[in-house]
Formats: sequence, C-alpha cells, structure tokens
Amino acid sequence: MYTILGATGNIGSVIARALLEKGEKVRVVGRSAGRLQPFVKRGAEAFVGDVADAEAMTRALTGARAAFLMIPPSMTSPDYRANQEKTSDAFSAAVKNSGLQYAVNLSSYGAQAPAGTGPIAGLHNSEKKLNAIDRLNLLHLRAWYFFENHLTGIQMIQMMGLFGGALKGDLKIPMIATRDIGAYAAERLLKLDFNGKRTQELQGERDLTLIEVVAVIAKGLGKPDLRYVQFPYDQVEKVLEQMGAPAKTVASFIEMFQGINNGIVTATEPRSAANTTPTSIETFVKEVFAPAYRGKAAGA
Repeated sequence: MYTILGATGNIGSVIARALLEKGEKVRVVGRSAGRLQPFVKRGAEAFVGDVADAEAMTRALTGARAAFLMIPPSMTSPDYRANQEKTSDAFSAAVKNSGLQYAVNLSSYGAQAPAGTGPIAGLHNSEKKLNAIDRLNLLHLRAWYFFENHLTGIQMIQMMGLFGGALKGDLKIPMIATRDIGAYAAERLLKLDFNGKRTQELQGERDLTLIEVVAVIAKGLGKPDLRYVQFPYDQVEKVLEQMGAPAKTVASFIEMFQGINNGIVTATEPRSAANTTPTSIETFVKEVFAPAYRGKAAGA
C-alpha cells in the first residue's frame, strides 16, 4: 500500500495513476471526496482529510509501505509560511506515529538555504523535521521552477498582450514540467532504492530564461510580438493582492522572487543525466500552455 498526499494535484495525480497502472494498492489523500473519485474508479482507496491534521494523517499513513509527502499550496492562506509550518508539523508527527519507513518528500530548489527565500524556507524546515525521524528512509525532491507557473500569464497575454513577472528576464534557471516530477517520484516509490536521508534535484530538460520561455510561447500561440516584461516588486505585490492573496502571503512570495533574482536560490548539483528530465518547454507549450490559452480564450 502506498499513501499519496495531494493526490488530486499536478504531481500527486501523476504518481497515483502510475502506481495504479502497475497494479499497486494506493491510498489517495485529499480534502474532497468528489475529486478523489476518478482514482477510486481505478481501484484506489480514498482518504478524505486535511494534511494539517496530525491524527488524520497518522491514520492515512498507517500500514503504508511508502508515501509521497507534500505541503499543498494555499495562496489564499492569511499567512502562507505559518500554514506551511502547521502542515509540516502535522505530517512529520504522523510519519513518526504511523511507523512509516519510506517516503518521497516534495521539497524545492533552494531548500538548502534557511532564510531569505519566502515559501522555500518552509520546505527547508520541513526537510529538517522529517530528517529528525531516525528510522525513516527519506528522499527529498528539490524540484526546480515549474512550467505550470507560466499558466498564470494567460490572462495577462489576453488582456495586455504581454507576459510579465517579478523575475529577471535574462536569468537562466532550470525549469521543469510537473508531470516529470510525478513520473520520477513514482519510479523511486516503486523501487525504494534509497536509504537514510537523501536529496535529489530535478532540473528539467534544460536551463531557460523567461525571455526564452516567452519566445517559445509566442511561437506556439502565433503571436510574434509577444514579449517578457519584468515588473517592479511593488507592482507584483498589488497584482497578487488584487487576485485575493493576503498581504503576509504576498510578502513571502516577493521574498522568494528576490531570492531567485539575487542568487540565494541556487542549484547545489551540476546538471547530469540523473537530474535532467525529458519534457521540453516546446512540448509543454504545445501540449499544455497553448490548449489552456485557447480554452480560456474561447470561454472569455
């Protein structure tokens, strides 16, 4: 039996499907019974519960051969960082109390830094809490910048004819498709070929700048004039607040953007076959971004 937290998300859903396709018993954890039903139809056991509830998570993890652990994002949380600490406290206690012996934990690039990284610091602390559990064999996946983050620019392209954000346009960083993270995590859960406490960066198919990303998007959408614009931090703050994110949460994300731009958030591993994944930005734009753009455009 495998327990998958965040089973309805971009990464957890890939893991759950991969394990079910291999004929494994899977317990999918989520907050909505309805959203778990597609996995139940495939043979999974549904567990409805909040990952910040230590008692519920202890039950969810009990009897599992291994688990996928993650802190679900919550941009509407009054205090994103406080929510992270509450959640990692809960599932760390649950791991200890359930007797779980193997786990793959979704962390982040830059999680080696203890501060100055916004929400990434919450994953640094989560790693530390889990590392303190003696008998647990643990693999932290430090995945780099998600391609899916670019989907937030769809409305901006439609309304303003440009793609903007807080990050430097010419800053080259690894970027990755979440489906590749899910596929990698599923493989490691099936093999359980790790012991002790380990970290593994996942750096995507290649390093990219946002100028390069937007050039690929422009080509995929047939918009040759589309360009990337770096916005001042205070302008990004206002946009995030207008989207409904509370002030403390916004401040935390601005700190993360600053940490990336200033080089606090950085790789700890050279690029290699072990941390390179297959999906390119060209494939992502063709298969995910462009269809999402056209779907939203059609419904506008």
